[in-house]
Amino acid sequence: MAPESTTLLDRPRPSSPAPLDWSTLADAFEVASLVRCTPPPATGARRMGIETYRGGIAEFNREHAAHRMRQLLGRLDLPVEHELATGGLRRRYELHRLWVPREHRSAYAMLLDSAWRQGRRELLGGSVPGASRARQIWRSRLASAAWRAALLAGGRHVRRHCLGVRLADRDLAAVLVRGAALLEVAATLRPGAGCFLVSVANGPHRMRIVDSAAVSPAMAC
Repeated sequence: MAPESTTLLDRPRPSSPAPLDWSTLADAFEVASLVRCTPPPATGARRMGIETYRGGIAEFNREHAAHRMRQLLGRLDLPVEHELATGGLRRRYELHRLWVPREHRSAYAMLLDSAWRQGRRELLGGSVPGASRARQIWRSRLASAAWRAALLAGGRHVRRHCLGVRLADRDLAAVLVRGAALLEVAATLRPGAGCFLVSVANGPHRMRIVDSAAVSPAMAC
């Protein structure tokens, strides 16, 4: 009988997924960021202790965030259903629930997980000596995508002196701070009660973030 160590060495090792092309990465990374801005719904699922992007379900209280996610998933050839619920008496509210059909949820979760890992690595890994012009451009686009998701779906924190977003996800907060630096903006990160607050000062820095995160007609296609 072969020793146990030999048996373990003979086992095939899981291969790393191939890197996504820049265009696919930007869209899927923005979807992953949108989902990370929201709390998991009651039906959210975990498998083997690993987040599976909430079982293909995301809930937003803002129509623009839901609309943006539908646009992005359409470009990624992933079908999605959209359900609108309203409630409240004196103060009405809307809840937009999006879900990916069951037969597409595995592909959806794998794509978002791969995009988040790759995009996070690009933004947090620091500058790469000799990086191509294309890579520099797309890193800035990833930073803009993260901020666009946060402004659409995160908790707004608007004051006279700053624009900020509240997030429960530590990794996304770190991505926003690093992304702001790539956009030549200074952002601050401050822990709050059960959340993280990322903010930029009013004036040129706020304008740069808002302009970078705007959805141009070409991006909306």
